[in-house]
Amino acid sequence: MTKSLWHGQLRDGLATMSLSLDEDRQEKLLAFLGLLNKWNRAYNLTAVRDERVMVSRQLLDSLSILPWVTTDHLLDVGAGGGLPGIPLAIALPEKRFTLLDSNGKKTRFLNQCVLELGLKNVEVVHGRAEDCNPPEPFSQISSRAFTALENLVSWCGDLLANEGEFLAMKGQFPDDEVSALPAGWQVTSSHSLDVPGADGDRHLLVIARAVNSR
Repeated sequence: MTKSLWHGQLRDGLATMSLSLDEDRQEKLLAFLGLLNKWNRAYNLTAVRDERVMVSRQLLDSLSILPWVTTDHLLDVGAGGGLPGIPLAIALPEKRFTLLDSNGKKTRFLNQCVLELGLKNVEVVHGRAEDCNPPEPFSQISSRAFTALENLVSWCGDLLANEGEFLAMKGQFPDDEVSALPAGWQVTSSHSLDVPGADGDRHLLVIARAVNSR
């Protein structure tokens, strides 16, 4: 029952969002959701436990930022249960994704997802952003329900290329967090996200270094 419900919700949601994903990718998204639901009972990966809203709150919400993912290699910080990193990686198999989280249970789950789903384009890194030392900086870094914007740019700024950008997913527009951004950082654009079946506001904030700080 759950599988057929999810399949219909995903198919209809993608159509509403004008996103075209073939059957294989849809099946892989649903397989990921099944793993997330199963492991969540023991690992507390997400607060969403109602199976009727999981497609909307976890898959469609993650996929809502697809139009703004332009890099060939994206870093997802505070990856947690793999949102938005895993759904984005499934939708964009030609791009590379690095998922970073400091919680060992969560990175074990992410590694299991990579193994079971055969995600050749995903690397999982267990550690803190401040301790991460990639071979080269990332042109885009995503975050979803990770931390305040001020912390995001402070902890992860060194991981971002000079002209790179953060893709910060938020609920209501975070006026206070935007006001608290340190000097040298700015919101270059903000977008209201329309996620089928989701209650409440959803926003994407694109954050980059101020022009005179680059």
